[in-house]
Amino acid sequence: MRRFFTILLTGLSMLTVALLSAFIAMRLAIHGREVTVPNLAGLSLEEASEKAGSLGLALQLENRFYSTMVPSGRIISQFPLPGAVVRREWNIRISESLGAQQVSIPDVVGQPDRPASLAIRRLSLDLGTVAAIGAPGPSGIVLAQTPPPNAEGVDRPRVSLLLSQADSTVPVAYVMPQLMGLSFSAASSRASSLGLHLVAAIDPNSAAAQTSAASPITGSALSRPAPDQPSGPAGAVGKQYPQAGYRVLRGESVRVILQ
Repeated sequence: MRRFFTILLTGLSMLTVALLSAFIAMRLAIHGREVTVPNLAGLSLEEASEKAGSLGLALQLENRFYSTMVPSGRIISQFPLPGAVVRREWNIRISESLGAQQVSIPDVVGQPDRPASLAIRRLSLDLGTVAAIGAPGPSGIVLAQTPPPNAEGVDRPRVSLLLSQADSTVPVAYVMPQLMGLSFSAASSRASSLGLHLVAAIDPNSAAAQTSAASPITGSALSRPAPDQPSGPAGAVGKQYPQAGYRVLRGESVRVILQ
């Protein structure tokens, strides 16, 4: 019996030693690959890469900013911050200084997308966000830009563009032309050129009401003249709705009163 307990105790002791050794080895394996992030601010990219590489860390250039405080080519900021504990082969994201702003922001509003992009890159600027919005006219025309042309105090060399995008759902708007004084045919022709539909009514007190065959329908709408009747109803336009200068959309109806 004593021999059995001796063997059992020996086995338990060996198992305890083995587990403790495994725990220590695992801890060393984990923490032995951890390093403290160094301070890279103010270093050149070459110096920072060499310093990080000596600890098994890698650099990732994420942003470039203009700065009047940090010379060009030097590191402005980093993440993780100095003193943080990370594993080896971790990427440290850095931002590089471009020095003081020396490039003027070009004016590309009104230009097509491709020439505008080339003009931006020709000045060693980055093309930022490019968005589009439905607008009348052709697609791919620069409607706005950020930063604006010749802006000063820009923080980064990046220009974002807002482009036009042809959209059939965007109504085409016009300024209502002057129709008063014109004959029905002339007014109809001018309205049709803008995609407007002319609807006429005859003033019951006018001379045209006495001579027009449409007089029994006083105040009611008349259709535009048929092809075999190009002249349309008699009389000149005395009133119009909407009035001249108002905003109208293609396809709208315009009501005129003939006198």
